[in-house]
Amino acid sequence: MTPSMSLLMYLLSQIAVASCAAAAVLEAGKKRYDPFGMIVVATSAALGGGSIRDMLLGRPVFWVHDATYLGTTIVAALATFGLARLAKLPAKLFLLPDAMGLALFTVTGTRAALVMDAPWIVASFMGVVTGVMGGVLRDMLCNEEPVVFQSTLYATASWGGALVFIGLMQLEMAPGNAALIAGSAIFCVRLAAIRWNIGLPQFYSK
Repeated sequence: MTPSMSLLMYLLSQIAVASCAAAAVLEAGKKRYDPFGMIVVATSAALGGGSIRDMLLGRPVFWVHDATYLGTTIVAALATFGLARLAKLPAKLFLLPDAMGLALFTVTGTRAALVMDAPWIVASFMGVVTGVMGGVLRDMLCNEEPVVFQSTLYATASWGGALVFIGLMQLEMAPGNAALIAGSAIFCVRLAAIRWNIGLPQFYSK
């Protein structure tokens, strides 16, 4: 990986961590947690997916290796907590930073797996794990049904974007451009799914 690409992935990862931390605080606000409780939920959401990815790939856990990620998470969580106390925010506002975190983490997670020479199908799944599992942990700590299991095009958007990123890389597109296109596709599909309630068929057991 070139130095410029490494820097880009690093910056995208930092933005993803901040976005997921903010989304976690906004959702946890419905539970009236104190600042410490908010930080616990935020760190689980922002760092959980990447931690699981790194353990599965047998590489150093990213935020243990570089504590800057933990610092970014805490700062973003406290800043969002402070903003939420100063202004009345819409209940579903967390969906916007959550969609951004989903897009960014999917791309960076897929790229991390590709660098480890993982097969394309494994790399795409690692992208989904990175993008989705933090939100699952967040919802479990908030005693909510995980968004990924009942929401519109969440994991589906993540997996589709991961496959787009891998496909563009196979076509030898510049990694930065591939990341921009794939990440934008995930973000736009997720927001469109929320706006028009687009989802996959659901199963009901009688």
